[in-house]
Amino acid sequence: MALTISNNGAVQTASYYLDKNQRALQSSIKKLASGKKLVDASADPGTLSVAMKVKASINRLSGAQNNVQNGMGFLEVQDGLLETAGKIVMRMSELKGFASQDPMKGETDIASYNSEFKDLQAQLYQISQLDFNGMSLFANFTSDGQGGSNDGSSGAAERTEFKGASDFTNKDHTLDIYTSTKGSAGSKVSIHKAVLLSALTLEMKGSDVNIGQTWIADSTMKNSAAKLGSNALPAGYKITLAVDPDEVANANMAYLDLSQVSAGVFEKAIENVVFLRAQTGGGLSRLSFAAESMAVQESNMRSALGRIEDVDIAAEAANLAKYSILMQASAAMVAQANTTSQVALMLLQG
Repeated sequence: MALTISNNGAVQTASYYLDKNQRALQSSIKKLASGKKLVDASADPGTLSVAMKVKASINRLSGAQNNVQNGMGFLEVQDGLLETAGKIVMRMSELKGFASQDPMKGETDIASYNSEFKDLQAQLYQISQLDFNGMSLFANFTSDGQGGSNDGSSGAAERTEFKGASDFTNKDHTLDIYTSTKGSAGSKVSIHKAVLLSALTLEMKGSDVNIGQTWIADSTMKNSAAKLGSNALPAGYKITLAVDPDEVANANMAYLDLSQVSAGVFEKAIENVVFLRAQTGGGLSRLSFAAESMAVQESNMRSALGRIEDVDIAAEAANLAKYSILMQASAAMVAQANTTSQVALMLLQG
């Protein structure tokens, strides 16, 4: 083989392998440092696309999980207030017994019971006006008697009514919680704002107590029994156990007196509040199932994403050692190939 100095093929070959091994070593270092086997798009564009789509789905699913948790918080707060409302109605029933069943009670004692009874009516109304992060907890009517809720919405197309077992047909107090990565196009859980004011509005018909169909702010349907000059309420007259103190102050409404309300009113009101709590509990149950399903789905999606993009540490550590040795060997061969020029120089000097 001829000895040349213009073109050293051995150096070129050794330099090529040195560069190749160095790039492979750097790739192994990047993979081990990042924990990902897809460190850039050139590695596998198709697989990288799949990984990004799965990651986006996981992010959307995490957002949906937050929505479900917020919905559960909303219902838990609502249920706590309904529990309080039920206790208040039971206390009202107790006051009715104190005021009417004990012949030893004088007028002053009965007046003190009535005073507490009126305060409890105002408290029930105030509970019905509470909100959760700016969103009304209960579906109520606006002060002008038109359809809508006390969260600022309006419109008389569909009234907020307590309908008992058919309450689910009323849509103006329904909130939809989306439980998938597809948003409104995917699955959802519908929860309901409790119609507390309507549930506490009862219609007197003789000795029977029927549920109130609507909460109407009409002057003919107010608690104005105190102006009638009678302890008995006329048939068909609707009463409410939740009274707006401002309406009372404006003489548009009057507090009920214990003598004007029968024990059946409190029994029916408690039954209505219990139904509302059952409705809230059903919503919590559905959201709990949705949250559990989404947690399992997220876990499986993260496992799938790991199989797609996570690096095999053991295999890549072996590659790191291999390419490190090969790079050192290539560097040594480059140095060795460069010595051929010195041999040619020795011949020229001789």
